[in-house]
Amino acid sequence: MNPRRLSRLVSCFMAVSLLFSATFGILICDRASAKSGKKDRDNDSRKADKISPDLRSRVRNAQRHNQENNDEDVKVILQFNAPASPQLVALLNSNGVRVRKHLDNFNSQMVELPAAVVEQLASFPEVRCVSLDAEVKSFGHISLTTGADAVRANNGFLNPGQDGTGVGIAILDSGMDTGHISFLDKNGIGRISFSKDFTGENRVDDPYGHGTHVASIATGNGRVADAAYLGIAPNAKILNLRVLNAQGSGSVSAVLSALDWVMTKRTTYNIKVINMSLGTPATQSYQFDPVCQAVRRLVDAGVVVVVAAGNVGKDNLGRKIYGAIHSPGIEPSAITIGAANTFGTNSRADDVVTTYSSRGPTRSYWTDLQGIKHYDDLIKPDLVAPGNKLVYSESDHNLLVTQHPQLDSGITHADNRREMYLNGTSMATPVVAGAAALMLQANPKLTPNMVKAILTYTAQPLSGFNKYEQGAGELNIEGAVRLAKLVRTDFTVLTGIVGAPLLTTPTLPTQSTTIAGFTFNWSGMINLDHAFASGTNFITKYQGIYNLGVLVGDGVIVGDGVIVGDNTMLSDGVIVGDGVIVGDGVIVGDGVIVADGVIVGDGVIVADGVIVADGVIVADLSMQAQSGTIDGDDTQSMELQFDTGVDCLDY
Repeated sequence: MNPRRLSRLVSCFMAVSLLFSATFGILICDRASAKSGKKDRDNDSRKADKISPDLRSRVRNAQRHNQENNDEDVKVILQFNAPASPQLVALLNSNGVRVRKHLDNFNSQMVELPAAVVEQLASFPEVRCVSLDAEVKSFGHISLTTGADAVRANNGFLNPGQDGTGVGIAILDSGMDTGHISFLDKNGIGRISFSKDFTGENRVDDPYGHGTHVASIATGNGRVADAAYLGIAPNAKILNLRVLNAQGSGSVSAVLSALDWVMTKRTTYNIKVINMSLGTPATQSYQFDPVCQAVRRLVDAGVVVVVAAGNVGKDNLGRKIYGAIHSPGIEPSAITIGAANTFGTNSRADDVVTTYSSRGPTRSYWTDLQGIKHYDDLIKPDLVAPGNKLVYSESDHNLLVTQHPQLDSGITHADNRREMYLNGTSMATPVVAGAAALMLQANPKLTPNMVKAILTYTAQPLSGFNKYEQGAGELNIEGAVRLAKLVRTDFTVLTGIVGAPLLTTPTLPTQSTTIAGFTFNWSGMINLDHAFASGTNFITKYQGIYNLGVLVGDGVIVGDGVIVGDNTMLSDGVIVGDGVIVGDGVIVGDGVIVADGVIVGDGVIVADGVIVADGVIVADLSMQAQSGTIDGDDTQSMELQFDTGVDCLDY
């Protein structure tokens, strides 16, 4: 070989080696140190601390302030991995310990006990995890621009196409104004099939104002203002599960109780979709977070769970923040939604991701017995949907409008017809929940993993935004429903195998959509947790990751820079690339390339310290709401359609 050429090859090899070491050194060092350590220390590094980080901090604070009498009570969620032993039962029945509720569907209990007892409780081998019953808060032209109108067009009154008929959507939120006209069907009969309070306030209405707005985005019938503010699935059944109180806050235990109810009653009410426009700061890994675990159980049981990413995309100085996805948005099986700004136009040519929409990667973690944090670092959100300055139903005399009168749209003065503005990923989430209902009406045999895959595959990538900001892109209901209709409905244990034909037609569908004169190509991508995969085989061949009981990300192993496909999960023809590796404690800042070659700049630091540093979750009034404004992002011009008082029934 030519010596000069050999010298160049050696130089290139050394450069690549240095780059590899710089990029993946932390993972390599972690493994090397684990191998060289003592056996017991090695075992400790593989075992998770059973006590969630926020609960452990609470216990330590109690110990500091009550050194003589450490009797501060805490409310916790107790998860089991085996039946409780007689010794544990005795502890749970002892003085000062109170079991508040059994969650049999999730093998968990809600327990109130002195902080001093938490360590003892966690010491039992049958206890999988002890988590703090943390506070949960809400986060805050659409049918045309999303493509929902396209799947209802030209079908007439008696055959309205896809409108959510027969599909139950459970809305976990602050309640609903059950008298609002938006929740009636065409015969004037209410579509709220069931209401239940989990807050302890013994009411199912909506004194806060968030839940009514969210529910009408997903299911509003468009009777007001000539259907200008039509919901996505206007004939879906609605389940009103109130988990947020009159001030818009709730608890993990309330959310778990509602999810437990859904697990029990899902077939009774044909609940196929859950909307969770709420969350809590994510510290505990999805592998142990009790709400994430409950979400996983529901997805495995065939229920699509759509959750908000959060509204912490920038700090008080307007600088971008990465790594602030809230729980349960960190759960891989959930469909996590960020917010897009349409600027009030039907064309999608000018759509962008809002500045406040939370960005990935997920920075939830578990801590081993040596105190070392192991971060999840998943790509989230999965996709974005319109969520900025949306006009939808307003509950009577709610707290949000009382405190911010400018949120009332002013299109009518009739109490049961009022509409209001709100911004946030909370508003984007029910857009996708409604879309899922349309897909399931079109094809009831879709699994939750299929729904998620189709939504991301047909999404529109937005120019100038990376995967941590938009996931696969912006929701495209026209493409999603069109593709859902083509998926076979005869899959069984025998026919639902990897590589089997997925569609009822051998002809590949057109992978583009035109809305309001603007044509865009589909993303053609599926989120595999740490990487995106592409290939037409995702829509021509059945993939093992579409089954119930598996994670979409189960098909790949991403580690030390190697991405390995699993042919028991993925067929040939699937391209897995653009792996994202963010090691424990790594700073992602200027010049660091992450996610398909995109440079994340702005001096951003991705670390556990930036996740809602003060513990406050910004509500849907946007980042500017505290100063009394409602423009959550760039000001948009939108012409309001005023209400005549005459019901529009053409939906």
